[in-house]
Amino acid sequence: MSALPERTPTGLFIGGEWRDAEGGATLDVLNPATGEVLATIASATESDGAAALDAAVAAQEEWAATAPRERAEILRRAFELTIARKEELARIITLEMGKPLAESLGEVAYGAEFLRWFSEEAVRIDGRYTVSPDGKNRLLVLHRPVGPSLFVTPWNFPLAMATRKIAPALAAGCTSVLKPAQQTPLTALYFAAILAEAGVPAGVVNVIPTSTAGRVTGPIIADPRLRKLSFTGSTEVGKRLIRDSAEQVLKVSMELGGNAPFIVFEDADVDAAVEGALVAKLRNGGEACVAANRMLVHESVIEEFSSKLSARMAAYVQGSGLEEGVMIGPLIDEATREKVDELVHQAVADGADLEIGGRAPDGPGFFYPPTVLTGVPADARILNEEIFGPVAPIVSFADEAEAVRLANASEYGLVAFAYTRDLNRALRLAERIETGMFGLNTGLVSNPAAPFGGVKQSGLGREGGAEGIFEFLETVYVGIADPLAS
Repeated sequence: MSALPERTPTGLFIGGEWRDAEGGATLDVLNPATGEVLATIASATESDGAAALDAAVAAQEEWAATAPRERAEILRRAFELTIARKEELARIITLEMGKPLAESLGEVAYGAEFLRWFSEEAVRIDGRYTVSPDGKNRLLVLHRPVGPSLFVTPWNFPLAMATRKIAPALAAGCTSVLKPAQQTPLTALYFAAILAEAGVPAGVVNVIPTSTAGRVTGPIIADPRLRKLSFTGSTEVGKRLIRDSAEQVLKVSMELGGNAPFIVFEDADVDAAVEGALVAKLRNGGEACVAANRMLVHESVIEEFSSKLSARMAAYVQGSGLEEGVMIGPLIDEATREKVDELVHQAVADGADLEIGGRAPDGPGFFYPPTVLTGVPADARILNEEIFGPVAPIVSFADEAEAVRLANASEYGLVAFAYTRDLNRALRLAERIETGMFGLNTGLVSNPAAPFGGVKQSGLGREGGAEGIFEFLETVYVGIADPLAS
């Protein structure tokens, strides 16, 4: 069955109420496994966006004044409700995004952890009181909420990308407007209902799906009442949003594109490296900013690694994510599939060898098979662009210096992976590779307790960890006259 859970909302969530869009505007949500319409929902207009910001602004003062423990308890209740509704949430994620149900359940667990983590951080926002170096004054440093925030999230992790932004904002005392991706808005709407049930006051979180993102978010970004913009998506769009936000000098967080190198050294456990590569490459069907984009393998083990990876990827069962035994679902839409196919065929035309896959199947849905390319030329587009699909291009290197050079030959720096048994080498790599995150002998680095983010054109700021809440706080310094002075 492909039916959505009965209580899946289809309206806009503004000021604590469900409503239709101004003028009755709607958008269709497609099931990427079939290409059919899954649901028709309200599509926010410019006036709806203004109403959402109005609601967030109106709720800001009271929410900022809410006791940290009360904010924490609301987040904790939201965590418990999310876990209790995990089956329904996972079903919605699979239906609108395409990933296998087991992976959707994993996303619910991962996304919920941000609610629990930041419920604990809400009561730990601290400051300091010190004596000035010359002894003449006292220095008080405190933190306060930055204020109303706009969140723009992508389609690949529709729950986790929302909780990763909303949870620290709520913990810090900020209200928000969430604009989810138009391909996957149903998860965000369902989560909004959970937040309301958990006790989030009206106007503190507003959710406005839309098919006209620029027209709706542009005026919000230009409004002087907005104080924070957090975006996850492509570097191209992120750059434009940074330019737009400069007019109001907004505090911005940008989690942008990636081009992750996956490095396998000559001393690596090749079988373990293959297992890690499957996680780093095929989790979410490769549609992840942290997906391994370039397999850099030492020349002494490249043949073994390539053959074993090809065999494992060829065995992946592809189909609708709701079907039992399916290991990889469809891509999100036809445009994404066409781009992946173009990158593969361009690499082959430039001299790469196609080991497995490389041809989109006939039939409904936006499927693309797991694909392995070897002998990929150093200047191939596929090594320089984010693939966002189940394609593994493999490149040889001769020594550590070349591996580091190849890893750093990118404008991106979100995450890097490396497999080696040499501890000294591992430490050298952590210091030399230009990346915000580094996975050592693992293909999975994302964790709510760790700071997520990149360097170079992979973004600004960090989400998660102890660092995540400070993205939603302003630092205030108070100078106090020496109380001991006569």
